[in-house]
Amino acid sequence: MLSLVLVSTGAQADRVSGPSGKVYTYKEEGEVKRELEVYFPEGHEKAEKPVPGIIFFHGGGWSGGTRAAFSYQCDYFASRGLVAATVTYRLATKEEKAKMKGAKSAKRLCIPDAKSAIRWFKQNADELGVDPDRIIAGGGSAGGHISLIATSNPGLNDPNDPEGFDASVAALVLFNPALSMGDAKDSEIDFIQHLKPGAPPTIAFFGSEDKWLKGWHSAYGKWRTFEGATIEVQMAEGEGHAFFNHQPWADLTLTAADEFLKKLGLLEGKPTLPAPEGGQKLVPAEE
Repeated sequence: MLSLVLVSTGAQADRVSGPSGKVYTYKEEGEVKRELEVYFPEGHEKAEKPVPGIIFFHGGGWSGGTRAAFSYQCDYFASRGLVAATVTYRLATKEEKAKMKGAKSAKRLCIPDAKSAIRWFKQNADELGVDPDRIIAGGGSAGGHISLIATSNPGLNDPNDPEGFDASVAALVLFNPALSMGDAKDSEIDFIQHLKPGAPPTIAFFGSEDKWLKGWHSAYGKWRTFEGATIEVQMAEGEGHAFFNHQPWADLTLTAADEFLKKLGLLEGKPTLPAPEGGQKLVPAEE
């Protein structure tokens, strides 16, 4: 049975924000409830067949941030016919980060919840009206890293998760995913060690001045060597980290993600956001 609560999402200063969705509890740990906020297409309860879903993980350095960061993206994708969700997950405390320095990274603490959220989405697919075989995952910065690890690493599972539901996805939409060369110290959270042929089709967005590009380039270089790999990277020239949180880049990245998902058969029709007046545009990353 789905547990439903209604909430309001306040506007965030100096960044795009969207309206509120419907909040569900996807797991409980003691007195702590882990929640995700779901946005449904208009008239979805009358839909004759399930639709694809998309689930986002916010950024914040693995120790901060809120699910409201992706309310704007969820509202847009719901308007385009997807069931969209943005997730609250466990964040590493300062004490945990200090204690886990060394062979194990505190980043690993975030992963079990991400996998649980994806599994919950699939387990409740019938009630949500979602096709469990057409789930898209994504996120920004730390959330991009979390979505990559959650969907590629077979480990770091919550033992209380229901059996019969994996954390695989049909595609990934990434906003400057924060991959670090230092992740190699902990194989569980080092994406390049889990990146293998057959990775889901992926689009990623970066600002050309983003300091996290160095870690991304290593994974991207390996990714492009796989036969049949579908991986697109689009750049915002002159922009830094988290550029996608502000206009016109919020709409430009959404439009590009929309077109990418349409090519995969996960969306229909044309993007509905207007072109920016300033002439800014995303450009394909150089090979």
